[in-house]
Amino acid sequence: MAKRRSDGKGQLPDWHLWHEVRQTVAPLRPPRRPFVDLEAEPLPLPAAPLPKPHRLMPVMPPYQSDGRPARKPRAGIEPNLKQRLQRGRVEIDGTIDLHGMRQVEAHAALTRFIHARAARGDRTLLVITGKGLKKLGDDAAVIIERGVLRAMLPIWLSEPNLAPLVAGWDVAAQGHGGDGAFYVRLRRERDYR
Repeated sequence: MAKRRSDGKGQLPDWHLWHEVRQTVAPLRPPRRPFVDLEAEPLPLPAAPLPKPHRLMPVMPPYQSDGRPARKPRAGIEPNLKQRLQRGRVEIDGTIDLHGMRQVEAHAALTRFIHARAARGDRTLLVITGKGLKKLGDDAAVIIERGVLRAMLPIWLSEPNLAPLVAGWDVAAQGHGGDGAFYVRLRRERDYR
């Protein structure tokens, strides 16, 4: 490789020769920047960048209450009743298994089931959602998500068409399905009419 000149300009003494050879050779890849002779004329100043258009957020109306008092969060079923259910001293009036159903199917089946059981006068139901655990790879110790049906059940039970029928719910005992099932207690017919 040629040495740099000692006069401080930093260019190779054969720069003009290199430039002529470069003009005759076809490059394998196109050059990243076109060659500009810096000594011939000054570079043009870049144009001022245009301001980015400001994206407006959609206008949402402010939240306004409908005037009704907020419903207090549901408590679980009575502790004594849960203990009697766990021990098998109170009979479960009906059971529905939502395994293998899509969310829409499970919601419709649950709604029909609760309305039918409330019409019969049943009080204690067992709703099996499954745990729905998603595990990361082969490692059973790392759980990344809980089941969709299990997460949606309390929301569905709080909806306006089911809330008047439901007195409360709680996670079932291990013998009835544990974390993958819920006890649902319905109100007496006189309480919701």
